[in-house]
Amino acid sequence: MDDIRLVMGSLNTNQVMDQLAMVAPDAGGIASFIGKVRASGVDALELSYYEPLTLPSMQALASDAHVRFDLMGLVMLHRVGELAPGEPIVCVAAAARHRRDAIEAVDFCMDHLKSAAWFWKREKRAGQWHWIEPRAADHADLARWAGKNAPV
Repeated sequence: MDDIRLVMGSLNTNQVMDQLAMVAPDAGGIASFIGKVRASGVDALELSYYEPLTLPSMQALASDAHVRFDLMGLVMLHRVGELAPGEPIVCVAAAARHRRDAIEAVDFCMDHLKSAAWFWKREKRAGQWHWIEPRAADHADLARWAGKNAPV
């Protein structure tokens, strides 16, 4: 079971986790990451996307995760539009027979979403919008996957 989507509107992360657990009852582990809009000094976060590229790229990332890790299910939900502080932005969850595959699959997907993202992000602080670019640390996180568990 895979659920790879762009979400406009609210995101119920508890429901997402319950559904993954239900469709993968034999999973030995389910790992997840929920990213939220920072509450300190941020008035809003806006995520834009290019539909013909963004969703197909997320689906390709999910396929790559399945090749690299022995998964029973993968959820990758990314919100778009304007979000308020404290709201969830992204939910990535993986179910696998063994915990390491679930944990690493979530880490792999998040590193790619964060650094090789098909989203444009800007933050509103003190009434002014500012574009957000990946940091050097984000690129370093992504680079560590090169060659590691690469698909054959």
